[in-house]
Amino acid sequence: MIGAIGSPELGVEAPANRLVIGIAQINCTVGDIEGNLARIRAAREEAAAFGADLVMFSELFIAGYPPEDLVLKPAFVEACRAACAEIALETSDGGPALLVGLPFVEGGDCYNAYALLDKGRIEAVRFKVDLPNYGVFDEKRVFKPGPMPGPIVFKGVRIGIPICEDIWGPDPVECIAETGGEILLVPNGSPYWRGKGDERLSVAVARVVESKLPLVYLNQVGGQDELVFDGASFALNSDASLAFQLPAFASMVARTVWERGANGFACVEGPKVKIEEGDRADYAACVLGLRDYVDKNGFPGVVMGLSGGIDSALCAAIAVDALGARRVHCLMLPYRFTSKESLADAESCARALGLRYDMLPISPVVEGFQTVLAPIFKGTAPGLTEENIQSRARGALLMAVSNKFGPMLVTTGNKSEMSVGYATIYGDMNGGFNPIKDLYKMQVFRLAELRNRWKPDGALGPDGEVIAPNILVKPPSAELRENQKDQDSLPPYEVLDAILDGLVEKEMRVSDLVALGHDLETVKRIEKLLYLAEYKRRQSAPGVKVTKKNFGRDRRYPIVNWFRDPGSPKSPASPAPSGSAAPGGVE
Repeated sequence: MIGAIGSPELGVEAPANRLVIGIAQINCTVGDIEGNLARIRAAREEAAAFGADLVMFSELFIAGYPPEDLVLKPAFVEACRAACAEIALETSDGGPALLVGLPFVEGGDCYNAYALLDKGRIEAVRFKVDLPNYGVFDEKRVFKPGPMPGPIVFKGVRIGIPICEDIWGPDPVECIAETGGEILLVPNGSPYWRGKGDERLSVAVARVVESKLPLVYLNQVGGQDELVFDGASFALNSDASLAFQLPAFASMVARTVWERGANGFACVEGPKVKIEEGDRADYAACVLGLRDYVDKNGFPGVVMGLSGGIDSALCAAIAVDALGARRVHCLMLPYRFTSKESLADAESCARALGLRYDMLPISPVVEGFQTVLAPIFKGTAPGLTEENIQSRARGALLMAVSNKFGPMLVTTGNKSEMSVGYATIYGDMNGGFNPIKDLYKMQVFRLAELRNRWKPDGALGPDGEVIAPNILVKPPSAELRENQKDQDSLPPYEVLDAILDGLVEKEMRVSDLVALGHDLETVKRIEKLLYLAEYKRRQSAPGVKVTKKNFGRDRRYPIVNWFRDPGSPKSPASPAPSGSAAPGGVE
C-alpha cells in the first residue's frame, strides 16, 4: 500500500500554477495540546493575512516533539486526534489549509503522522516510514513505521510529505517522485548540535539531486528538556539552489511563493537571512534552552551562585540574556579560602549584568558541620571531606533560597569537569538545569569572550562587556583550600579537553590518543576518571545539548563498569563507591 488514509485521486482538480505556502517555524510545548492548537490558529491567521493557500507546521506539532512515552498513553493520543479534528473543522471557513503533525492510531497501531486539513476535514494523512533509533532518538519504542508514502493532492498539486528521517535515506522520496510528486514539504524535529546545519543541507541536496524535486525543510524551534531545536528552516529549488533561509533560534511565520515553470515548481519569493554558526550558535542555543526550560516549567526566574569564576559568570550572562536581569538572582557564598579577587570579579559581573546580587558568608554553616562531625572525625586529618563540606553548604543555602522564593536553581559545571568527576555531588551539582553542561572548559572561555563583544538577537541582557577581563585570564580554581588551582590535579584544560574529545566524542582508543602526541599515563588516568564519574553524571541536572554526543541521551554507559581500554592497566579497577574522592578535592 502506498500512503495512508484520504488519498485523493490525481486529476480531480485542475492543478494550480501558483501556491503561497506559510512556513510556521514556531515554538510548541510537549503535552500542551490546547496551547499548541492556539499557536496553530495564530499562525494560520497570520498566514491568511498574507494570502497563504497552505500553512505547514513542524513534526508532531499538536503533541509537541519529542513526546517520548506520552505516546504510550491512550488518553494523550486520543486528545491529539480530537484536537486535530477540531482544528480541521475550522478550515471550512475558506482560509488556508493546514499541514500538521500528530500521533495517529490506525488499525490499532500508533504512527508518527502528518495530516492535510482542508475544507473542514482531514483530507489526507501520511505516516513516517523511517523511525530513528540512535543518539537522542527512540521512536521505534513508541511508533510503528508507516508504508511508503505517495503524494497527496492539494489544489491539484501533487505534494510529497516525507517526515524528517524519511529524507535521510533515498527510498521514501524516491517513492514520492515515482508516483508523481511535484514538491516535497518536509516537517522536522531536528535538534541542534554544532555543525548540524551542514548535515541537514547535505541530506536535502542529495534528495533534490536524486528526485529533481524542490524541497522545503521546516524545522521546529525551541527548547525541550535537554534538546534545543534551532529552526533554521530552508528550501531548495529543483536545481539545488537555495530558495529561502529562515533565521535560527527564532519563531516566525514566513511567506513563500511557489510558481510552476518549465521545470516544475520554484520558489519566487521567500526570506533569506544569515544564520548563526559555531560559537555564536552554541551560545544562542544555551540561551534558548535555558529560557524555554524555565518558562515552560513555570518558574518565576532563577537563582545561582556567582563565584567570580568563568563558569558561573558565563551562566549568569546566559541567564540574563534568556530571562532578563529582574528574573536572575545571584549569591556570592564566600568562605575563608575565597580570594579578594573572586569577590571583586563576582561583584563586577553582577553589576555589569544588572542582576540582583547578595552575599551570604558560609563560615557559620561550615563550622557548624565541623562541630557536629568532630566527635566522629576525631583523630583524622582534614582533607577532601572537609573541602566538600564547603560546597555542600553552598548547595544547601542555594536550594533554601530556591525553595523559599520559587526560582529554579541553576547549576554551573562544565563538560570537562563532569567528565572527570571534578564536581561535588549534593553540593555544586545541586540545581534544576545547567545551560553549560555540554560545553568543555575551553569552549566556556571562548563563549565568555564572545559574549563581551556580541549577543544573539532577542537577548535581554546589556550590550558590551559583561564578564570582567580578569575572569577570562585567571587560573580556574574551586577555592576549597589555600592557593588551590584546578591544574594541581588535572592536566591543562587545553590538554584535558583534547583527550576528552577523543574519549567521549570520538570513542578513540587510548593508543590512538597517544599516537596523536598525548602522554600515555595522562590518557589512562583521564579514561579511568571518566568511567568512575558515571555515577555522578547519572545524578546531574539536565542541560543544553550543543555537541553531537552529550552525557545522558547520547552517551549511555553503565555505572558498574570494569572495562578498561587494552592500552590501560590490565587489572580491573573497582568502580568508585559513593564515598570515594574525585580529583581536586571535589566529590
